[in-house]
Amino acid sequence: MNCHPQIYEGKAKILYATDDPEILLAYFKDDATAFNAQKRGTIVGKGEINCQIAAHLFRAIEARGIATHYIDCPSTHEMRVKSVKIIPIEVVVRNIAAGSLCQQTGIALGTILPQPLVEFFYKNDALGDPLLTRDRLLLMELATPEQIEILAAKAIEIDRILQEFFQQCGITLVDFKIEFGVDKHQQILLADEISPDSCRLWLTGEPDANLRVLDKDRFRRDLGNVEDAYQQVLARVLGVKE
Repeated sequence: MNCHPQIYEGKAKILYATDDPEILLAYFKDDATAFNAQKRGTIVGKGEINCQIAAHLFRAIEARGIATHYIDCPSTHEMRVKSVKIIPIEVVVRNIAAGSLCQQTGIALGTILPQPLVEFFYKNDALGDPLLTRDRLLLMELATPEQIEILAAKAIEIDRILQEFFQQCGITLVDFKIEFGVDKHQQILLADEISPDSCRLWLTGEPDANLRVLDKDRFRRDLGNVEDAYQQVLARVLGVKE
């Protein structure tokens, strides 16, 4: 039982204070949500699986020179992280057309994009996390022009690292959402998590559009075998040597 005070609870994690004010403890929950929390459920073992996947990926990203908030994992479903002030922007990188990109543009599902597409969304549940232009980001003072350029550049580099990593796993990285935070030194760190909750992951070479899905779309679209898909991602990720 965690004896430290809870400072925040989100849809997928609970953050606790620790004895060090610069370090927080993130507890990964089994709760699952979709469509801005309009759909709710539980994916058995999801917290433990996502925590281990995120830790492995954070270490891989750190090894390639991108600073993250990750410190270590004191247990299979807990992660110690550096305290940061989250920038209220969700950065999405798309390599293949899926989800809202298809719905809003008419681009066919599965279309390989000529280059990675970086998009910014306002992290605000009440507004439905809307897609924002860079001018709107600046108008709303959500980030400085310099920060926006840094976020975009880091996102592209993280995409390159993750594509290479997942290729080793036999998984295709369709798209993913990441968040960043600013530490006490004003350094921008990759934060939150990278997992099947925040990525679209397809089993490479699987022709069936439903069977290939290894991410939260199985929950969103009631495809079944959600736990099995998450377990498969974990097994493949852990199979890549750090």
